[in-house]
Amino acid sequence: MMDRQDIDQLALRLASLVPPGLAQAHQDLRANFSDVLAQGLRRLDLVTREEFEVQSLLLARTRAKVDELERRVADLEASAAARGN
Repeated sequence: MMDRQDIDQLALRLASLVPPGLAQAHQDLRANFSDVLAQGLRRLDLVTREEFEVQSLLLARTRAKVDELERRVADLEASAAARGN
């Protein structure tokens, strides 16, 4: 997720697009851009990189466990089929 510094840098870039004749409004626009960007990002309900990494690791472990269980079930089915023949 973007931190406050990233938001401020983006707001500064947006404010730099304002024509030079409106230098007085430059600071106001920069603050407004920053607030609007921060509010918009909060509404997106994004997760942090750390939360994403934790969930990725959990998913990988779960996938490995499911693969192992599928292998064991297949072995048991094969064993049962061999005994049935």
